[in-house]
Amino acid sequence: MTLEELTVEATAEINAAKPLYKLINKQKLEFTVADYEQAIIDLANYKWDTQQFGYIQARQEAYGSIADQLDMQYKDLINDTTTWKDHIAQVKSDNPKPSE
Repeated sequence: MTLEELTVEATAEINAAKPLYKLINKQKLEFTVADYEQAIIDLANYKWDTQQFGYIQARQEAYGSIADQLDMQYKDLINDTTTWKDHIAQVKSDNPKPSE
């Protein structure tokens, strides 16, 4: 999705969540128009960052530790298998980079 499309989505979500409040000096105040506008911008940017870069964290978690990967490589060498290569390919396939 484009940032514009994500902004439309964020606008709908913020509008559906209204009223939103902030706490200032122990007083609960409803968001101002400017607060709502900033909330939409912030949510759209968060969605964009997650879409564009979320795959990085997902891959890092799925790859496993370097020690585990080295162990896979060692076992592949000893057993003439492709476990590590298959694992890396699967992680990349399951967590693709977003298309531009």
